[in-house]
Amino acid sequence: MGILGQLPIEIYIILMSATPIVELRGAIPLAWQMGLQPGPAFFLAVLGNLLPVIPLLLALSLVRDFTEKRIPSIKSFFAWLDQRTHRRSDRVEKYGVLGLILLTAIPLPTTGAWTASLAAVLFKLPFWSSFFAITGGVILAGLLVMFFTFGFVPVILGLG
Repeated sequence: MGILGQLPIEIYIILMSATPIVELRGAIPLAWQMGLQPGPAFFLAVLGNLLPVIPLLLALSLVRDFTEKRIPSIKSFFAWLDQRTHRRSDRVEKYGVLGLILLTAIPLPTTGAWTASLAAVLFKLPFWSSFFAITGGVILAGLLVMFFTFGFVPVILGLG
């Protein structure tokens, strides 16, 4: 683990859940294996998974707006990316913000906060609606991963 192995477990879990692909789907089981209780594991993983969302929504929107206006050839790239995202994110296109919740909440590879942030920008959904939808989806995904990791969800409420 190198330098990451010297970090406190809590910081490590936050950083792991903030990374694309791993997100909280990998961070919660890792936290459990590292000895964290379910409540702190859930809280830290959700916090870490949400850390990149606002910067992603803002940065991706700025990049898209800037490049579309100043680099004509980039429009074809965004057209391809839009088409690809539309195929993979049909729920977002059909249901808008509710689709973002679903896209974020499904604990499978290529779903999650990073993908939902990209989809929100590509579909030009409102910033705050997107943020709150992704937040709801992250919480739901966290509950699902908790269920699969610990066998039941009530442990995060201190009932287990």
